[in-house]
Amino acid sequence: QVQLVESGGGSVEAGGSLRLSCVASGYFFNAPTYCVAWFRQAPGKAREQVATLHSDGTTRYRDSVKGRFTLSEDNAKSALYLQMNSLKPEDTAMYYCAAQRYSGSWCHGRPDLEFDSWGQGTQVTVSS
Repeated sequence: QVQLVESGGGSVEAGGSLRLSCVASGYFFNAPTYCVAWFRQAPGKAREQVATLHSDGTTRYRDSVKGRFTLSEDNAKSALYLQMNSLKPEDTAMYYCAAQRYSGSWCHGRPDLEFDSWGQGTQVTVSS
């Protein structure tokens, strides 16, 4: 397991932007394969995967955020970023960073139970 620390959440109006950060401890990005992801969970709803990044450089997004969210990484800083633009009220949720070293090729669609490292979450609230 690695320790993950998220930051960057907050409250914005619809149409606004936020950038979430997730910093990993240790040498996470040195693994031969890894998968990192952002999940979110709104009150009363199931946790859902928002975006994933595999060690081969592939990024994938859920349909509802395509074209608005961008996932990127900075290996030198052991950091993962989620740039969120054109935010909508339905994006309101607690956002979590998750990571799995030695993930093999399985990343996009990997269920939350298959990630062994999680951050504490950061709240994103979008008002209409």
